[in-house]
Amino acid sequence: MKQLIKLITAMSFVVFSGHAFSESVKIVYHVNEGVQQASRAIGNIRNHLSADPTAKIVVVTHGPGIDFLLEGAENMSGSKFSASIGDLVSKGVEFRVCNNTLVSRKIPKEQVIMEAKIVPSGVAEVSNLQAKERYAYLKP
Repeated sequence: MKQLIKLITAMSFVVFSGHAFSESVKIVYHVNEGVQQASRAIGNIRNHLSADPTAKIVVVTHGPGIDFLLEGAENMSGSKFSASIGDLVSKGVEFRVCNNTLVSRKIPKEQVIMEAKIVPSGVAEVSNLQAKERYAYLKP
């Protein structure tokens, strides 16, 4: 009986360990400081996906961090963010914009690029992803 319990325990460890390694890593990138931080985040995300193409990445923005997700937004070099965002979306990256920020800054929802999803609160979204969905937190 002891041998059987040891065998079942060992097999359970192998099954659960294998399952844990087969799951994709989930990461929330928190952007709330503006265009420079957004540019760093895009570079970090590209590098991240290069090292781990299976990573599930969500970018949550609020405050000045939403600016790169508005129509016509440009980086510090004057290049539009839209091409980079489109490329990352095609690789499964999700972008989320805080509605509280839109309301407080009086920005119409129509000004948010179509690739981004509007969520009620950026900070609540970050905390929900971490606490309820077990996302790792990164702030570029």
